[in-house]
Amino acid sequence: MEQEREDFRNCKRCLLREMAESEEYFSSIQDYIENMDPDIKAKKALYERRLAVCKECDMLLQGMCRKCGCYVELRAAVAGNTCPGKKW
Repeated sequence: MEQEREDFRNCKRCLLREMAESEEYFSSIQDYIENMDPDIKAKKALYERRLAVCKECDMLLQGMCRKCGCYVELRAAVAGNTCPGKKW
């Protein structure tokens, strides 16, 4: 059981929304995204496509992009943003 917890804490290719330990933190990020100005917010389908690409990326670690240090859920939520690795 301890090994499972350790593996979970070092989750590679996980988004914040998938990690129970970050549930409270992700909730505040999700609130921020939901209340974002619709003029700058990415459409839901685009947001989900971007996150799917991030989940396959070797630079994703515990919801954070190791290339630039951002939380990918926040970067993907802004329509005008791009991936620092030029994947989307």
